[in-house]
Amino acid sequence: MSNIIPSEKRSIVTFVLLAGLIGSALLFTAFIRSADDAFFLCSTASAKSRAVAAAADYSATPIQLQAIVHYATSTITPQQNIHEISISFNVLKELAPANFLVFGLGLDSLMWASLNPRGKTMFLEEDLEWFQKVTKDSPFLHAHHVRYRTQLQEADKLLRSYKTEPSCFPAKAYLRGNERCKLALTGLPDEFYDTEWDLIMLDAPKGYFAEAPGRMAAIYSAAVMARSRKKPGVTHVFLHDVNRRVEKTFAEEFLCAKYRVHAAGRLWHFAIPPVAANATIDGGDYRFC
Repeated sequence: MSNIIPSEKRSIVTFVLLAGLIGSALLFTAFIRSADDAFFLCSTASAKSRAVAAAADYSATPIQLQAIVHYATSTITPQQNIHEISISFNVLKELAPANFLVFGLGLDSLMWASLNPRGKTMFLEEDLEWFQKVTKDSPFLHAHHVRYRTQLQEADKLLRSYKTEPSCFPAKAYLRGNERCKLALTGLPDEFYDTEWDLIMLDAPKGYFAEAPGRMAAIYSAAVMARSRKKPGVTHVFLHDVNRRVEKTFAEEFLCAKYRVHAAGRLWHFAIPPVAANATIDGGDYRFC
């Protein structure tokens, strides 16, 4: 007997898993908030009404309901597998509503937005044709079309040259307007620079042919943003496709093995702390790790 699962059954299994994740997010949030209210208000006459109001306030959002309908009626499944998705989902359960930056629009965009209810989830996509298609089908997604100034074939050169460009060094690194450091993402929407991102998903731009932008600048810029964080806590960075040489090499160079906290399949999860305000940093040192 063949062990291959028919595509129809795979789609059903995937939907059940995705629906479970989204449903868990809904139930978890409503339960925790309602339980907190009930605990603190149980001694008052209005405890019941407040608990009911709290549950209503954390009911399903329109985008969550849209996600369930979408995945229930589609045979197309997200790029990441359930084990990879679960790593990000567990962080979102803890932090949502959060500021969630996602590099790339894809088959999983609606899912990511739905797992961060009432938070800010912003997508960046470099392929204009794909951007137009996805946003036409899902106009409620918060997405920007962007351009990158690197190519995958430059990866090795960029890894060497940043070490001699002071504007790339950790002590002086910045993004907006940093034309001298080619690894710094410039020319992006102001929202990209003005928001402190709690989670950053690196699943784009394309990195599988020589002229593609590659993820070198996205990885470097995620490290710069995480180190510059002003709010309490760490920045969670999720990098997909670490089976590829460039992704793995740049992750080890800028995201640092010591900050890697989880791994599943082709995904690595880093929890990067900010640089302490009173920390002494060697202005001539190019090393991030």
